[in-house]
Amino acid sequence: MTSHPAPASEVAADSPKVNDYTGFAEAYAADNETNLLNAHYERPAMLDLAGDVAGRRILDAGCGAGPLSAALRDRGALMSGFDASAGMVELARRRLGDDADLRVADLGGPLPYADDTFDDVMASLVLHYLKDWAPALSELRRVLKPGGRLIASVEHPFAMNLMHRQAGREAEYNYFDTTNWTDEWTMGGRSALMSRWHRPLHAMTDAFTAAGFRITVISEPAPDPAARELFPEVIAAMPRFLCFLFFVLEADRAVSGG
Repeated sequence: MTSHPAPASEVAADSPKVNDYTGFAEAYAADNETNLLNAHYERPAMLDLAGDVAGRRILDAGCGAGPLSAALRDRGALMSGFDASAGMVELARRRLGDDADLRVADLGGPLPYADDTFDDVMASLVLHYLKDWAPALSELRRVLKPGGRLIASVEHPFAMNLMHRQAGREAEYNYFDTTNWTDEWTMGGRSALMSRWHRPLHAMTDAFTAAGFRITVISEPAPDPAARELFPEVIAAMPRFLCFLFFVLEADRAVSGG
């Protein structure tokens, strides 16, 4: 993947060509299977935070091609998943089988699940696509059982701020503001504009607590130990690095769903 950050003012965030995962679903899914940041950093961290999931009903919010759902199912979880990209859902269905509970749905809108359905929700690198977290978090809180967990990963706000500062964009992307930024990803010979929202850490934690979640873990993990052999030069130069930020949140039992 190559990435070319551009000021948000240059690209309309609601352009139909922005965040078009379906357009390069196959190439993205193939890269996601083996790369350092997804396969050997983010996904192992999410699985570690989930712990023993045998028998738990889990919703994979923004499931993509289904690698996290597959790993959790292998550990005994009862999986459901949704994604805004029909192409990604099709790839997930190929992986998980025709009988898998997979749906096309937008995280920012009403979700097709009953109240108090899931023991856990996994939100893997999906919240940062939303300008406003409140509707999404309200829906995730609704479909979780009281005391259930939301396990989420997002782009690390400190890392994103450092990237913009190094590129001379600190005036446009102030750390304390919620700002949109767009860059171009190229995979498998196809390019797509990807639009995400930066928000400071306090805005994230405020949104979680306002939605009825109690923060139990904030994690900045090390890469999977296997990464040392697979990516020796990168890990030798950066044995620890900031890239994504991870949360485990508990649905407050005092807040009713619906």
